[in-house]
Amino acid sequence: MNPVSPFLELDQTPRVEVVFDGTPLSLPAGANLAAALLAAGIGEFRRTPVSGAPRAPFCMMGACFDCLVEIDGVVRQACMLDVREGLSISKPKGGSHATP
Repeated sequence: MNPVSPFLELDQTPRVEVVFDGTPLSLPAGANLAAALLAAGIGEFRRTPVSGAPRAPFCMMGACFDCLVEIDGVVRQACMLDVREGLSISKPKGGSHATP
């Protein structure tokens, strides 16, 4: 078993500033958004509309929709996006349906 974390490569990438639910974060430019948020310690991306249960990335390939976030008023899958300067990310409000 390899004890080295796959997230270590994120430490070597130039950083950009983003905001998640009002909290400024410095994330690796061009990294997968879901992976970068997880590596930054964000453990809850959204809550389910029915029970309010917390959700975070599960499949990391766009099949499960557990990583939904809201960016500029549009609900998207974080695992299908790259980190870029100035993103304003929040937990989806109301319905949690992704927009293509």
